[in-house]
Amino acid sequence: MAERAYGMLGEFESSEALLAAARQARAAGYRELDAFTPFPVEGLARILKIQRPTISLVGLISAFAGGGTALLMQVFVNYDYPLNVGGRPVYALSAFAVVTFELTILFSAVAMVVAMLWQNGLPRLNHPIFAAARFHLASKDRFILCVKSEDPMFDEQETAVFLAGAGAASVERVPP
Repeated sequence: MAERAYGMLGEFESSEALLAAARQARAAGYRELDAFTPFPVEGLARILKIQRPTISLVGLISAFAGGGTALLMQVFVNYDYPLNVGGRPVYALSAFAVVTFELTILFSAVAMVVAMLWQNGLPRLNHPIFAAARFHLASKDRFILCVKSEDPMFDEQETAVFLAGAGAASVERVPP
């Protein structure tokens, strides 16, 4: 039994041709699509239905966690080891501001970096699509549309014919 391919690549010469092919693929019922371009193409993310990242939400939640951790830590320390200096209150929130601010920023930054790496699927040193012979052109002057084999409509021959009919200059099978 032959191994199932990662997907099929269609190589296009312009961003307009890629957008038109992506629209045709959506209209034909393909759902598992990806595109590789040398520069951002406006409207492509909307056609491919790429999910918006949740990094800002992770940053906000972790900022609150960092600020809360700092306040609780300082209140706990002042409860166990109270220092009455100059008649100031034991729980002076103004004295806690610097550490609270620093831990808020630290927790938020670290969590956002981790979330960004996780959502991007990194670190990934190798990807099946790198084995495609003409994939290196995606960083130069070509626009590539990939129909993944996870798509319920994926069939190697039919998908190759579809991509060629959509105007692809070349169609290539990506090995697993």
